[in-house]
Amino acid sequence: MEDKSRTYNKNFFNTSHKYSGKNYKFTLSQRMYLPIKCLFDIIISFITICLLSPLLITVSILIKATSKGPVVFSQERVGLHGKVIKIYKFRTMVENSPKNVPTGDLESPHAYITKIGKILRITSIDEIPQLFNVFKGEMSLIGPRPLILNEVKAHEKRLQNGVYLIRPGITGLAQVNGRDFLDIEKKVEFDTAYLHSLSLKMDLYLILKSIIVVFSHSDLSENKKS
Repeated sequence: MEDKSRTYNKNFFNTSHKYSGKNYKFTLSQRMYLPIKCLFDIIISFITICLLSPLLITVSILIKATSKGPVVFSQERVGLHGKVIKIYKFRTMVENSPKNVPTGDLESPHAYITKIGKILRITSIDEIPQLFNVFKGEMSLIGPRPLILNEVKAHEKRLQNGVYLIRPGITGLAQVNGRDFLDIEKKVEFDTAYLHSLSLKMDLYLILKSIIVVFSHSDLSENKKS
């Protein structure tokens, strides 16, 4: 049953690019900003990876020393134009935890989250490996969060609103306005609002706001984070 679901979802996203942008057209200033944004993403992600390399090495050692399994895990998510991509995260759950399921949908998420994983989730350090996705051009520093394949309802709403015209991000408008406590409708509203207000000014604001949210640990539900 699981394999059929995955095949259905992949077929759905393989054709979604035909519909991803029919309800939105970029403004001239946005069309000019997009290639600059992509260039900034690559440069900033490379510099950040270099600066954070001691932290990356330390976290990797701690994960490997405290639980069985790989240090980093990859998971299929939906990216630009509905293309299925694999994003990277530090592993925060035990090796035999359910795959491709949002943590909030698990009956007992605490049973799967490791001790180190709990800290990584609270501090959002588990998301740092996605800088490699940004460097590869699959993601952006700022943008709608990439969703797993089986969140079909959210994907359909995003397609209707043209959200997949832009690359998914490590953080975005929804992440600084409720994050894990937002329902699907509200998240898509924020995703759409970001698309419509896409600009350098907005991205700089969201970078600063995200730093504040991370250090204050606000709007985070360990049980809902995916």
